[in-house]
Amino acid sequence: MNGTVLVTYGTTNGSTARIAGAVADVLRENGLVVESLPARTVRSVTPYGAVVVGGALYAGRWHKDARRFVRRHREALAERPVWFFSSGPLDASASQRDIPPVRGVRRAMVRLDVQGHVTFGGCLEEGARGRVAGMILRSGKGGDFRDFGAIEAWAKGVADELSHME
Repeated sequence: MNGTVLVTYGTTNGSTARIAGAVADVLRENGLVVESLPARTVRSVTPYGAVVVGGALYAGRWHKDARRFVRRHREALAERPVWFFSSGPLDASASQRDIPPVRGVRRAMVRLDVQGHVTFGGCLEEGARGRVAGMILRSGKGGDFRDFGAIEAWAKGVADELSHME
């Protein structure tokens, strides 16, 4: 694949940004040129040959920055290979089974002919911002459920696919 790969993400407390960073690191380790940026800061996808978009899940919806990014750049995204990931379940479910994309993400996948999607476990720890986050933490349901082995394996698969595209 020619060109730089953009790994972009919507996050509130940084957990999804850390996942995006791990994805970007694996892509780089596999010989790709990668730029990783928060979705709200990306002005154009024209310089990129492929895009990975990640969004934290909140109440069954992708993070607003990820949703806005896809909507704002939909025409340009439709012209290049795109992968999506979601992060969010605050339990081990994402490590135990494939969790399908939420409805809005599924619709965007169809419109853009996205190459693939995966849902990773989320992370919500003390100090997280937001009223709902505070309620979840007070109920004892927080924690770090990210599986970096699974994240790295998925990113390696993306890198392999990109290496076969011309």
